[in-house]
Amino acid sequence: MRIYVTKDYAEMSRKAANIISAQIILKPDSILGLATGSTPVGIYDQLVEWYGKGDLDFSETVTVNLDEYKGLGPDSPQSYVFYMHKYLFDRVNIKPGNTHLPDGLNDDPEGACREYNELLQSLGEQDLQLLGIGRNGHIGFNEPDNIFDQDVHCVSLTNSTIEANKRFFEAGEEVPKFAYTMGIRSILRSKKILVVASGEDKADAVRNAFFGPVTPLVPASILQLHDDVILVADKAAYSKCSEYREPSPA
Repeated sequence: MRIYVTKDYAEMSRKAANIISAQIILKPDSILGLATGSTPVGIYDQLVEWYGKGDLDFSETVTVNLDEYKGLGPDSPQSYVFYMHKYLFDRVNIKPGNTHLPDGLNDDPEGACREYNELLQSLGEQDLQLLGIGRNGHIGFNEPDNIFDQDVHCVSLTNSTIEANKRFFEAGEEVPKFAYTMGIRSILRSKKILVVASGEDKADAVRNAFFGPVTPLVPASILQLHDDVILVADKAAYSKCSEYREPSPA
């Protein structure tokens, strides 16, 4: 595992965007696993800036997103498909047919999960998977549990995740209680995994995930078993980890 610690969120975003852009330049038809939430916004802004300068070409790139709220579709500003179009897809030259997310409007959980599993298998391994990390150590919407869920599944969101997501909705009761998400096996099949973390409120999660025991109670801890993981965290998010391991030179 490689660890890079940056001074702040802006530097974290640029470092992570550098890693993603290198992947696209070296392999234009890369399959990128993408994440949503507040942390990746700066990364996408940086990628868009470089695209605007002619440094990046997304025309051959394929993307698969981690998750989507059950019950929300493209017309909902809180859906992740809306998010991806707002922050990345509509701002670069990626082909619409090359972008994939779980179908949030599919009311049949088994059918929705089966369809996205089949899609992922047909595309093959993600060349690079971008991940944020939740305060409780979740990745995607894989919440703390007694087992590691393996493939795409429908998850009941925990109260802490619902609380964290309320800031994206006008009213707290509008936050969906269920989501479709890639499972742990879906994530670990990626050739490279890039984890980003920012802010003091992520410090416990980063410490527990990367320097604690591997346990489904901290879903991100399973990443310790992957061969190629990069963690890019700002100083605040890494503040409880320096005693365990010094970061790599930036």
